[in-house]
Amino acid sequence: MDEDSISFGRVSDRHDGPTLRDVFDASYRRLVVQLYGVTGSFEEAEDLVQEAFVRAAGKRGRFSAVDNPEAWLRTTAINAHRSRWRKARNGRRARELVPPPREPDGLEQHVEIMTALRTLPEAQRTVIALHYLADLPVEEIAAALGVPTGTVKSRLSRGRDALAVRLDHSQEGVDHV
Repeated sequence: MDEDSISFGRVSDRHDGPTLRDVFDASYRRLVVQLYGVTGSFEEAEDLVQEAFVRAAGKRGRFSAVDNPEAWLRTTAINAHRSRWRKARNGRRARELVPPPREPDGLEQHVEIMTALRTLPEAQRTVIALHYLADLPVEEIAAALGVPTGTVKSRLSRGRDALAVRLDHSQEGVDHV
């Protein structure tokens, strides 16, 4: 078979063997049933067989040289299944090794602060977040935002004042956020 003899739906002048369309028509259902038996999922089986045909279309020269196109497709689909299964297994193992995130202490207070932060104008919210959550100094924030340090200080001051009002902490003896 030459490189053009197996192509999806295209018949060449030098047609020596089946086209990819011919192989698809003859093998698709059988392959899906076989892969369904392997995977236990009809949708997964269809997806794997389709992936095998896509790979065959992408490797026409190599695919046209195989003696048994259906066997090549089956092997390709099973290898894709094994690869997916390994990735899923490794993902599960990694999740088991990594401890779940713990709830931060004082979660209710954090939620309250984040809710209050969302009410601030973006410029104030940005400098508050960079200063208090990212622990950046005023100079670094100014450089990152491309504004003078005085502007950052002003936004920090206004943002802190607005947060204090929204959080009503000034009445509880807290004079800063």
